[in-house]
Amino acid sequence: MKLLRVGPTGREKPCILDADGAIRDASAFVDDWDGDSITDDVLKQVARLDLSGLPEVDPASRTGPCVADVGKFVCIGLNYADHAAETGAEVPSEPVVFFKATSAICGPDDNLEIPRGSTKTDWEVELGVVIGKETKYVSEADAMDHVAGYCVVHDVSERAFQLEGTGQWVKGKSADTFGPIGPWLVTKDEIADPQDLSMWLDVNGAAMQRGSTKTMVFGVAHLVSYLSQYMSLQAGDIISTGTPPGVGLSKDPPQYLRHGDVVTLGIEGLGEQKQTCIDG
Repeated sequence: MKLLRVGPTGREKPCILDADGAIRDASAFVDDWDGDSITDDVLKQVARLDLSGLPEVDPASRTGPCVADVGKFVCIGLNYADHAAETGAEVPSEPVVFFKATSAICGPDDNLEIPRGSTKTDWEVELGVVIGKETKYVSEADAMDHVAGYCVVHDVSERAFQLEGTGQWVKGKSADTFGPIGPWLVTKDEIADPQDLSMWLDVNGAAMQRGSTKTMVFGVAHLVSYLSQYMSLQAGDIISTGTPPGVGLSKDPPQYLRHGDVVTLGIEGLGEQKQTCIDG
């Protein structure tokens, strides 16, 4: 299934994309797509619905973040061997973990706000893993049983904030609108192999990132298991799993986002995003 949330900011309705691409309102069956409704039991019930009987939603309506009330937005750094190479960094021996503030989350086509004082706002297309149930000390063999599905994440980063001051990466990752997710939460049954998905990102129509989840250093199952050894994961939490090569920081010379730039990005089977950059 492809689950999405449609409507004005803060008033989105839970919806489902039917086989013909029509958006169907599912709010008669679930209050929202959040940690309570993306569990295995609820999703099995939703999968049995006759979507033709659900009201259609205007396709021109705003698409919001595909998951509501995200508890944790966990990110993995330098998790693509080819991206690590372009930055001159060594491939890490274990996952590099950091967080984005959940207040960064926005819809997939909302405007991207360049923060005040920013000089190095950068792009990163990433595979998002959405947790479907409480996950604690899970083995790698059982990790995928704890995944509800996948989504496109744009891990927007301000490199000066991230790398040139003191402290952790979080302040370069957490500005408002720095975490577009969606358009859809695609349930895991629709993705045969999360380690074989093509991904791309363009700026103003010019190709910037081209890659595949094949080059991830640590795969989805490993990441879910690894993180669960250090923190419990709850339904609705999102893991953003790293980015392929082509970020602005690594261009020669470096290239960063400015007011008026248009960013488009997508992942095979998970949909596309489009953001226009504005001054924050």
